[in-house]
Amino acid sequence: MERLEQQESVGPAGVLGDRMGIKFIEVSPDRVVGTMPVDGNTQPYGLLHGGASCVLAESLGSVGATLHGQTVDRPFALGIDINATHHKGARTGTITGVATPLHRGKTMATYEVVITDELGDRICTARLTCLLRAG
Repeated sequence: MERLEQQESVGPAGVLGDRMGIKFIEVSPDRVVGTMPVDGNTQPYGLLHGGASCVLAESLGSVGATLHGQTVDRPFALGIDINATHHKGARTGTITGVATPLHRGKTMATYEVVITDELGDRICTARLTCLLRAG
């Protein structure tokens, strides 16, 4: 995995991501892949919460943007815009998100995050834009 500075004892998904069970599978500025269980991340009707999908998307996209930012001496990525289209519900299993860059500049990076279920069906498509800041 690429170098990613983080708080001591907190995983790359942060405290919220750790609580939600986000696991990173592949990490680079070009592609970030992670999983999250549906169980424990549902809304009152038993479906995956749309906000949980957004947390997964922002976690993956922010890591990609941070890694890109390290290459342009701006190692702090701050999410400034996220949007998500929820295509299908999920009640069980594990979802997988794949974040790929749409734009990587010196001060801003945008990642598309495609979230699928265990059958490969698209659950959500999200886009995250991060401001890249120097120390």
